Amino acid sequence: MTGESLTSVASDREDTVLVNDRENGIRLLTISRVARRNALDKRTYQALTNALIAADADESVRVVVVTGAGNVFTSGNDLADFRTETGDDAAHAGMDFLKVLCTFTKPLVAAVEGYAIGIGATLLLHCDFAYAGRGTQFRLPFTALGLCPEGGSSYLLPRIAGTKRAADLLMLGETFTAEMAVDSGIITSITDDGGSLTLALGKAHVLAGLSPQALAVTKYLLKQSFAKDLEHILQLEAENFDALRQTSYAQAVFAAFFAN
Repeated sequence: MTGESLTSVASDREDTVLVNDRENGIRLLTISRVARRNALDKRTYQALTNALIAADADESVRVVVVTGAGNVFTSGNDLADFRTETGDDAAHAGMDFLKVLCTFTKPLVAAVEGYAIGIGATLLLHCDFAYAGRGTQFRLPFTALGLCPEGGSSYLLPRIAGTKRAADLLMLGETFTAEMAVDSGIITSITDDGGSLTLALGKAHVLAGLSPQALAVTKYLLKQSFAKDLEHILQLEAENFDALRQTSYAQAVFAAFFAN
């Protein structure tokens, strides 16, 4: 498509994902819950899932770029959805998103600024390219919340970063820098703060000029050696994540978070 058009994919109460069609078949998805540092709740997961499905089915879309509003990528799952009384629906929405993300057939590019926490970091493992501002803070805080890894990270991270680095990031769950993220294979490269979207769109323009069939086949081949294993691990992680989410330990952590 030429020119730009702006729509939203969200609930009636809040526009949580903005869909912007740019020139040359580039579709920009912007997570937009700035007041919550773009935390992903059930509605946002559903909006992202629908947006990816629509982009994959639309022949005019050549490349998808995903970013966050307000110079923040995403602070991860909205912990309000982890409470026992609300968690089941949110867990299903999150799993639906991850399944679509794992099987998305077109080039997917991420532009990351500010914070990439939890799912905000693990979803980058499924992007073909990811660019982050130098000051971006990354964290995989699952054990601190009484939870286990999600998004296939327990399989993909050891595969790309090695078992020791994966244990460091997933078990200790400490904040890490963009330099460590690129060294661990989570992102492609680092930009000056505020420059990730410009770089991501530039790479998207290059990709949009290539054969969509050749890109689709290349992406398919790149993933075939581990697609079945990843599908299995994704489900195994989800089952254990959900069981841990309902433990008294995790619920106490969530309650303490909201009490502050």
